Order: sequence, then C-alpha cells, then structure tokens
Amino acid sequence: MSDFAYTTAIRKLRKLTKRIKCIPGGSSAGKTFGILPILIDKAARTPRLEISVVSETIPHLRRGAMKDFIKIMQATNRYIDANWNRTLLKYNFSNGSYIEFFSADQEENVRGPRRHILYVNEANNINFETYHQLAIRTRDEIWLDWNPSVEFWAYTELMHDDDAEWLTLTYKDNDALSPSIIKEIEKAKKKAETSKYWENWWLVYGLGQLGMLEGVVFDNWDQISNIPADARLIGRGLDFGYSNDPTAVADVYKWNDYRILDERCYQTKLVNSAIAAVLDNDVPIYADSAEPKSIDEIRNCGIHRIEPTKKGTDSINYGIQLMQGQRYLVTARSTNLIKELRGYCWDKDKNGVTLNKPCGLDHLIDAVRYHEMMTLAQPASWSKIWA
Repeated sequence: MSDFAYTTAIRKLRKLTKRIKCIPGGSSAGKTFGILPILIDKAARTPRLEISVVSETIPHLRRGAMKDFIKIMQATNRYIDANWNRTLLKYNFSNGSYIEFFSADQEENVRGPRRHILYVNEANNINFETYHQLAIRTRDEIWLDWNPSVEFWAYTELMHDDDAEWLTLTYKDNDALSPSIIKEIEKAKKKAETSKYWENWWLVYGLGQLGMLEGVVFDNWDQISNIPADARLIGRGLDFGYSNDPTAVADVYKWNDYRILDERCYQTKLVNSAIAAVLDNDVPIYADSAEPKSIDEIRNCGIHRIEPTKKGTDSINYGIQLMQGQRYLVTARSTNLIKELRGYCWDKDKNGVTLNKPCGLDHLIDAVRYHEMMTLAQPASWSKIWA
C-alpha cells in the first residue's frame, strides 16, 4: 500500500522529548496520523511496551484513532490480522508489546491497569479528573491532541507544567494532504473577512490557534450510552446530500420527558435507492422538501411513509426554537451529530454583533429539525413555516 507518507508533522513530533506532549492543531493537520506511527514504531522496537489510546467513547475511537491505526499498520505492511483482538480492541505485537483502545467513559479502564505510554485523542472532550486518573497510571509518555476551539484544562493545568511541551500543527504540516482539501480549508481565510464565525474558524482550524466558541445554539442535550429498552421510536428526519455534503438520517425516540437522537446515516454519494435501503416504513420520515424528485424516487423504492417537510423563509429559526424547548439525549455512537451540536453557533458580523443566523455543520441537525417541525409544531403555527 502507498497511502502513508512521512510528513512534516511526523518529523516535528519526533523531536518532542518531554513526558507530556501537547499537540493542538487545525483541520487535517495530521495529528493522529502523525502520533500513531510514532507509537507503532515504539511498540515494534521495544519489547513488552504497554500503550493505551483513549478517547471519549468507543464509537469515537472506531471512527477515528482506531480506524487510522489499522490503516497505518496495513500501509506500512505491519498488520497481522491474527494479532488484532476485536473484542478487547487490542493489538499484540510479536515482541510482547501491545496497543489497546478504550474510552474515557469506561471507569474500570480509567482507574485500572498502568501503562508505559498514554495517547488521549481529542483531549478536549474528556474532563480533567479522567485525564488525571489516566496520567498517574502512566509511567513514561503522555500524548494529547485536540482542535483548539475553546480553552479547557490543558491550558490551565499544563501550559506552565515543566514536564509538558507544546507543538501546534496545521494543514501545512501534512504533506500528504490533497490539493482539493487544501483549497477547501483555505476558502475560510477569505470568509474570515466576512464574519466573526469564519474568523474564529480560520483561527482554530486553519492556523491551529486557540479560538473561542461563543453563542452555541443548542445547550439542551447530554450524551447517553445506549437507548433505553422502554424508549419509543417516533420518527426520523432526512437531509439529502451527495458529492460534498453527506446524506444525513437521524432517528428520534421519546423516553419520559426526553427525546433521544440516534444517528442512522451520514454518508456521501448515496443514490436514492441506497437511501431507501437505509430507511424503513416503521415510522414517519420527514425529508427536505427542496428535493421532491428524490422523495418520489424513494417512495417508488417502497418507502411509503416519507413526507416532505413544510418549511418557508423563517423555517430554520422556527425549527431551532422548537428544538430549544425540548430536552435531548444523544447516543454516544452519534459522533457526527455530537460534532455538529458542539459547533453549531449563532453567527457574528465583522464587528462582533451576533446575527439571527446559525452557522456551522448542520446536516444531521437539519434532519432532526425537519422531524421536529412536523411533529412539535401546532397546526395554528404552520403558517409561519409554510412556503
């Protein structure tokens, strides 16, 4: 395989020498793809080395660091399938070393066995107490990485720690990045002149500098590990995408005073027949009314309970208001939805004045909004959202 490159990011990371290595960085900076090869090399060269890779949840690990680990192992011709324990999420090297993966919400592992090296992926998503419990059980090295969207405990607890050193990476440190992704990232540099949102985005994800997340639209949600057995599925929302934007589907459950959100689909290049295969006729489905042809084609595939969402010029803010009046629980496996909720903010103009317009990724948020507009809105208020 040839999709692995020895990047500038890896060269810089290899020069770090202190016990705690803090790696803030921008979008596509190659943080994970830089740290993991170094840890793999250490494990392969040093007998009986114990390495733990930790993130906030198992779904987050599967879609991020664990997926990258397998990809790097295969690309460097080191992967042996028999050595990968899919139950324990642990790779055993022939010299007795291992790299294991577990989540910060697994109490028995956080406060459990000791290790030689710890790598906390996206450290800003775990709390300081969890980090501290892991750190005091780590003998040699600690690696931390994150997107610096907002200040958290690393800045208050580690910035002036004599045992810590900092390295900021950006997309320019990732020599393996395709020109199309570079172009997409650099579009934000021009947009930064138009609003405070894009100014902050460029600062964080373009330059890898500490930003400030202000004006989050939704703060009325918490994570939940699993859907309770007595929760009732009441419907799902669908936001269409194809080439650049993903098709997003979210299931909505009712449970006591909560509504539970569960990510069902988040994928690009899905034709309508493939979207239909993701759906069922068990509950109503509310889709973006801007694509009536797609809705008709999905109906022709046998999904008869799909309906267009009634919406108009004020439908986004109206749907947001409906959602802000609810209490939500989001399943831990809904990693894309969680990312959207954390970054969905009220935009600001170049003078810092908050606008009545949200900004940020919203594919799954839109899917949820379509469902909520059609199930929470009272008939008397539909005139506000009808086109």
